[in-house]
Amino acid sequence: MTNSKIVLVTGASSGIGEAVATRLASEGHHVIAGARREDRLAALVERGAGRINARRLDVTDRAHVAAFVEDAVTVHGRIDVVVNNAGVMPLSRLDAVLVDEWERMIDVNVRGLLHGIAAALPVFQRQGSGHFVTVASIGAHEVVPTAAVYSGTKFAAWAITEGLRLEVEPSIRVTTVSPGVVESELADSISDPLAAVAMKDYRAESIPPDAIARAVSYAIGESPDVDVNEIIVRPSRQR
Repeated sequence: MTNSKIVLVTGASSGIGEAVATRLASEGHHVIAGARREDRLAALVERGAGRINARRLDVTDRAHVAAFVEDAVTVHGRIDVVVNNAGVMPLSRLDAVLVDEWERMIDVNVRGLLHGIAAALPVFQRQGSGHFVTVASIGAHEVVPTAAVYSGTKFAAWAITEGLRLEVEPSIRVTTVSPGVVESELADSISDPLAAVAMKDYRAESIPPDAIARAVSYAIGESPDVDVNEIIVRPSRQR
């Protein structure tokens, strides 16, 4: 592949992150996959046909993320794309007062994104090129009961990414991908029983994570003079 890129993907052990890593590797890119679950990462590397490397990564730890980026630059001499995908979704009503879960969403969904930007932006500026891809959510555009905090974090992710796009030089591209209902493990983290029941109905219609991976592939595959700013991908039946 003549246009092979060095791509870093966070939250790559399952769901959308795993699908993005797998698809981009199959298209000839070299992927560095980061996530906390090392057993899942090992299985991903095995399927990667030599095009996926992996590293344990906790995006809530700024030093971890900095080392993730620095190591990739050391090994490959550059990085071309950072897909900030790591996210959690323990939905609940505000009156359940699950403050620890709120804080976890803020730490992963917002601070994790900022850590990725802080680590990669100086590299992209030195190179004079690079591409940030943020995986946000349809929750960045709408709020439903039980999703107040989650939507808040995803709107923050959208706003941060849009601000980044406005601030960086044109040689650095910025894309937000907002998935609708996707087959994933995100809902498994819901501990609130009312939210869990509501989510079963909400997730009755879903699309495979590769649908989001295809959107990421499209965005990073465009020519350097084209900046795909935002893509919303959801099931046809999700209205």
